[in-house]
Amino acid sequence: MNAGQVWVLLGALSGATGVMLGAFGAHALKSRLADTALQTWQTAVSYQLVHALALLVVGMMIRQALPAGGAPDRLLGFAGLAFAVGVVFFSGSLYVLALGGPRWLGPVTPIGGLAFIAGWIVLAVSALRPLSGD
Repeated sequence: MNAGQVWVLLGALSGATGVMLGAFGAHALKSRLADTALQTWQTAVSYQLVHALALLVVGMMIRQALPAGGAPDRLLGFAGLAFAVGVVFFSGSLYVLALGGPRWLGPVTPIGGLAFIAGWIVLAVSALRPLSGD
């Protein structure tokens, strides 16, 4: 499995679990959580789904470079890693907090947000670099 396939796979799995967690929140948790906790849950779902798409973009960009004979840009791999870390730290901590998890997880959320920001910046820089063969 090449790097492009890995990021597409992770993006697809993140998208699928995001939809499942969104449905779970809307149906199973709606009557069990306070409105603020439910909003926190939905924020986690939204960010997870957006970054599932970002992971797919990273994977497709890597796959585009491979047939051109180029090696995948290391920046793209870093962007994918940053998005994946962001999903775990940002969305993961919000899911746990929404369910009443320990408050010490609160500071973990911004770490995930910083990972998202880093991923987007690195993706932008990578997009400006020419592919091998361009």
